[in-house]
Amino acid sequence: MKEFIYSRNAVYETLRAKRRQVFRLEIAQGVQEKGRLLDILRMARERKIPVLSAPRAGMDKIHPAHQGVILEAGGYPYCNLSDILDLAARRGEAPFILILDSLNDPQNFGALLRTAEAVGVHGVILPLARTVAVTPAVVNASSGASEHLLIAQTNLAQAIDELRAADVWTVGLDQGPDSRDPSQVRLTGGLAIIVGSEGEGIRPLVKSKCDFLVRLPMQGKIESLNAAVAGSVALYLAYLVRQKTDN
Repeated sequence: MKEFIYSRNAVYETLRAKRRQVFRLEIAQGVQEKGRLLDILRMARERKIPVLSAPRAGMDKIHPAHQGVILEAGGYPYCNLSDILDLAARRGEAPFILILDSLNDPQNFGALLRTAEAVGVHGVILPLARTVAVTPAVVNASSGASEHLLIAQTNLAQAIDELRAADVWTVGLDQGPDSRDPSQVRLTGGLAIIVGSEGEGIRPLVKSKCDFLVRLPMQGKIESLNAAVAGSVALYLAYLVRQKTDN
């Protein structure tokens, strides 16, 4: 399946990651070839990717935020859960994983992928249904971070069982009264952080599988953060704790 990756950062990172089949690169007529666009053109030449000069009107129909560049590429290359665990083993690190339970907003998904890549997670796990997939909008929202991540689609309950067998603890974000403060939960070692959907949170079956539920302490008047912000805060809390332990 072919799709159109748009915007300069998304196209640049897609080419840099070299994980997708690429068919052609479209550059808007009259665009100035400088900055990131020069890097994109250089990589296209190195990989012998056809480069076409295209009218902006046609590119606008694909997406108005193309920034003068569109890449026609194959679909996102999902992986298996075993690939994520293998990556952690090859690096000699305890698995650090993000699980997204039925997230639906591409912007939230992209923001979480960008944070996940920044803090060095080994992979992201999505359910098989009722979730946003890695679409061009998500690639753009993540500034191309999606292209450097291992992302698996699988049954979450079964995945949690597999992770437990691999000595990976699962921590679900939940603002309920029974949830713990992050300081009361082990964030080192094998760890998977679970973020629920924007409206419903973590589904009951997945929640029942968690080793711990964690709530983010809040002193303001609002009751909760949105999924992308809460997940990003949790990832960074775990990252900082893990960095101190490793050092």
